[in-house]
Amino acid sequence: MPSNDARILAQAAVPTAAVGAVAAVVSGVVAGGKGAIGAVVATLIVILFMGIGLYVLQRTAKSLPHLFQAMGLMLYAAQILLLFIFMAAFKNTTLFHPRAFAFTLVAGTLAWIVAQTLAHMKSKILYVEPESTTGAQPDKSGHSS
Repeated sequence: MPSNDARILAQAAVPTAAVGAVAAVVSGVVAGGKGAIGAVVATLIVILFMGIGLYVLQRTAKSLPHLFQAMGLMLYAAQILLLFIFMAAFKNTTLFHPRAFAFTLVAGTLAWIVAQTLAHMKSKILYVEPESTTGAQPDKSGHSS
C-alpha cells in the first residue's frame, strides 16, 4: 500500500478506534461488561469492513480508474448493507449488549466516514498524470513511444 493510502487508512482508523474506546467506556458504565464487549466488537467490525473497503477502492482506482466512482458508490452501499445485516444477526444475542453494539456500529461508521473525508480533503493526490521528463511524446492513445 503506497504511503498516501496508508496515511489515509491511519487517519480514518485512529479516530474510529478513539470513538470505539469512548463507546466501550460509556457502554461499560451504562450496560456493564456485556456493553463494553459489544462496543469493542462493533468497533473492530467497522475498522475491518471500512479498511477492506478502502483497500478495494484504492486498488480499483489504480487498475480501473474509469470504474472508480461507480465502484465507490457500490462499495459504500454494500458496506452499509453488511453492517445492517450484522446488526440484524446479532439483535438477540446474549454474548454482548445488542444496543451498545448497534450504537457503536453506527457511531464508528460515521466517525470513519468523516475522518476519511477529512483525510482525503487534506491529502494532495494528483488527479492528472504529470508529463514524462524523458522527452518522449505520448501518442494519441496516451502511451509514450
